[in-house]
Amino acid sequence: MVGRPVVVDPSGLPYAERRAEIYGSLTSEGIFTWDSMYGEEYALASLHRISQSLRDELMEASYLLCRVYARVVAVVQTGDEQLLEYLGIPQAAWSAVRTELPELSPTLIGRFDFAPTANGIKMLEFNAETPTDIVEAYHVNGRVCEYFGEQNPNAGLTDHICDAFAHADEYYRFCGYEVKRKVFSSVDWHTEDSGTTKYLMALSSLDGEFVPLKDLRVLEDRLQVFQEEMHTPVDLWYRLHPLEKLSQEKDVDGFPTGAAVLDLIARQKIALINPPSALIAQSKALQALIWNLHEGGGFFTPEEDSTIGKYMLPTYFENRFSGHTAYVTKPFFGREGGAVTIFQADGQELARDQEESYWDQPFIYQQFVELEPITIETLAGLYCGRLMYGSFVINGRGSAIVARVGGRITGNMAYYLPLSVSS
Repeated sequence: MVGRPVVVDPSGLPYAERRAEIYGSLTSEGIFTWDSMYGEEYALASLHRISQSLRDELMEASYLLCRVYARVVAVVQTGDEQLLEYLGIPQAAWSAVRTELPELSPTLIGRFDFAPTANGIKMLEFNAETPTDIVEAYHVNGRVCEYFGEQNPNAGLTDHICDAFAHADEYYRFCGYEVKRKVFSSVDWHTEDSGTTKYLMALSSLDGEFVPLKDLRVLEDRLQVFQEEMHTPVDLWYRLHPLEKLSQEKDVDGFPTGAAVLDLIARQKIALINPPSALIAQSKALQALIWNLHEGGGFFTPEEDSTIGKYMLPTYFENRFSGHTAYVTKPFFGREGGAVTIFQADGQELARDQEESYWDQPFIYQQFVELEPITIETLAGLYCGRLMYGSFVINGRGSAIVARVGGRITGNMAYYLPLSVSS
C-alpha cells in the first residue's frame, strides 16, 4: 500500500531539521506543547494539499449534518426514559440532557470525522462532547502553512469560537442563568487536555479562569472552586471532561459527586459548555437511530434525507452486514478508536483496537469503508498510513478542518498532518 505523498519543504532541509524549526518555534510560545506525546512523534512537519472544493464540501457537510443531529436530539430530549436508556445515556444524566436550550446548537464545539472514499466523503462519527485537535486546526495549521508558503484552509476561523462562546454566555444570561464566574476545566496533568482548554479560554474572550477538575467540589448545593481553604461558586463551566464519565465519579468517601453535578445542571444551577444535549449527540447509538429513521422514511425532510444518504454510513443496533459486506463495531461512547473492531463480511477480524478502554459498553454496527492510503515522512522514515479528516462545527456552523494519519483504526497516537488548500 503506497498512497500519494504530501507536500515537502521547498528549501530541501532534511525532515528532522525542518521539524525542529517548525515545532521549536511553536512549543516555545507555550500554546502547542504536545508535538510529541508519550515519547513518540505526533505532529508532522509536512503538508497535505487538498482542493478548495473538498475543503468547501467538508464545511458544508458538517453544517448539514449538524442540522440533522439537532433535529433528532430535540426529539430525544422530549422522549421517554426508555429511549434515553436505549441510546446508552447514563441514568444520572437523564434530567440534565433534557435541558432545552433552543437557541444553542446541540453542541457548541463539535467535530465530525470523515473518511475520503471513492464514493465521496463519509462521516464516521461525531465527537460532539469533548473534541480535541482544536489547537492543531485553529493555531498550528496556519503556522505550518506560513512556513511552507502555502494557503491555510482555516484562516480567519478563530472568530467562530469567540462568537460561539459570546453567544452562549449571552443566551444563558437571557435564559435566567447566573453567569458571573466562568471556569474552564480539564485534568491538569494531561498536556493536550489542559493546553486545549486554556487555548479555548483565551479565544473565548470571556473573563474566565482555568481550574483543574481536582479543585472542584459540590458544596452548599453549588459547584464550587475549592482552593487554599476557600470556596467560590461556579456559574458558567466549560469542561473538557465527558459527562458519561462524570456520571460515574465519586469522591474518596464514596459521595457521588458526578451525579450531584448533573443534578445541579438539570436544576439550572450551572450553565454548561458544551451543553448537556451534547451527550446525546455524542452517543454513536444516535447514528443508528438517525439511519433507522432515514431508512424508514417519513421523518426527515427531503433535504435531510439527501444529507444522510450522501454523507452517513449504514449504521445499526444489530449486525445486518454479516455475509454481505465488511463492517465495524464501535462502542456507544468510545473515543480515539477505542474498542473499535473491523470485520470482513465472513466475520473474520481485519483489525482490532489494542487499548483496554470502552470494551464494557454496548456496540453499534457500521458499514466499513477503507480510509485513503497516504505516504508521509516521519522522524522514523516513510510511513504508509490511512488518512482521516476532522471537520469542526461551531454552534451549528461549519468551521476548521484537521487531518490525522494512522492505521485502519485511527487511534489516539495517529499522526497530526497539517493541511493546505490549492489556490
